[in-house]
Amino acid sequence: MSTIIKPIITEKITKDGELFNRFGFVVAKKANKVEIKKAVEKAYGVSVLDVNTMIYRADRTTKFTKSGMITGKTSAYKKAIVTLKEGDSIDFYNNI
Repeated sequence: MSTIIKPIITEKITKDGELFNRFGFVVAKKANKVEIKKAVEKAYGVSVLDVNTMIYRADRTTKFTKSGMITGKTSAYKKAIVTLKEGDSIDFYNNI
């Protein structure tokens, strides 16, 4: 099982990366903070100071259309915000 699923590349996370040296990842739901820290350090060769995690629930949506009512669902996932040591950085665009 891979701990890190994919990096999060949004405007907010990119700004946090530039200002506060924080980077976001979608991680496995059963991964804890220690496992996430080790996985990021191993994958990117950086020193991790802090890991914050949050679990997003699945959202259900209902749309009324001409053909009737359509229901949908977004996936639930766990997100980790990783703070790196001063001087370390992750460049996602070269690693993709």
